[in-house]
Amino acid sequence: MTHSPPPGMPRARIPGPQQPPPPFPRIAAGLWKRCLAGGLAAWTLIAVAAYATRGAAALPALVLLGGFLVPVVFVLWAYERHSRDLGVSAILGCFLAGGALGVPAATVTEPYLPRLSPGVFTAVALAEEAAKLGALAFALRRQPGIRGTRAGLVLGAAVGLGFAAPEGCGHAFGAAVAAGGADLRGLLETELLRGVVAPVGQGLWTAIAGAVLLSLRRPNGHFRLAAPVVGTCLGVSMLHALGDATHGAAIWLVALLSGTGLDAQPFAQGYPPGPGAVEQHLFVVFSVGGLVLVGLPGAAWARSLAHRDSSWRNTP
Repeated sequence: MTHSPPPGMPRARIPGPQQPPPPFPRIAAGLWKRCLAGGLAAWTLIAVAAYATRGAAALPALVLLGGFLVPVVFVLWAYERHSRDLGVSAILGCFLAGGALGVPAATVTEPYLPRLSPGVFTAVALAEEAAKLGALAFALRRQPGIRGTRAGLVLGAAVGLGFAAPEGCGHAFGAAVAAGGADLRGLLETELLRGVVAPVGQGLWTAIAGAVLLSLRRPNGHFRLAAPVVGTCLGVSMLHALGDATHGAAIWLVALLSGTGLDAQPFAQGYPPGPGAVEQHLFVVFSVGGLVLVGLPGAAWARSLAHRDSSWRNTP
């Protein structure tokens, strides 16, 4: 027999059945779109202000925002679309691991890019791809349940894009100071074009290697340095070396078209000298266009790996 409360007294609230917490944190749908729109708006406002004032105070903000915007947005899209079941900690840890590795790597390798040496390009590519694969394994060392091709593609891309963000900042800064002063136009042009091709460079190469590494991961969490992993790492390193070689190839093409000649050392720092604005623009177009061409076989490779994994089509 139930007793009703006296008049004027609030009725006691009986707690309902407790719902279990969600297995992974939710991110609002379309967050990556809002971040992209907001980031582009902020970058545009800063660029307009820099042009209006003709000062160098805005260069650090432009370099950092332009270098990190596309990698961060792409990781948000990948998490929202393909990897919510992996967890925020996994994808964020991979991105930060790649970023921590990318800062010293960009500092060490940047001076070697202008040199037209296939040996240098190959050595740098092998070292960077092996290091990024090691960073992926390190970031996931305490999460043995994360394995499979889909997880490798997404988390490998996170490591590669984390690596690419400071690298892109370095390229933008190099373009800004190539002419011996604050070349704002060169900086903006470099960031715009490199932002477009960012997902088909460092992120794509590490995604491919990561997919093979995690597809062969043991159930106990141990990583296998099997022949497919080594072969894939060598294959993406060759694509990486070709991508780095586009820098020198662009210098050569600009010198050929401008009639300057390579023997006269017209590009001692790896960028066309001022005040040749036309040469500078040609260099950026050729270098970025080369990256796109190199990225096409890599994109096809990653797509074939994704189609082999049925879980890719059944993500939450």
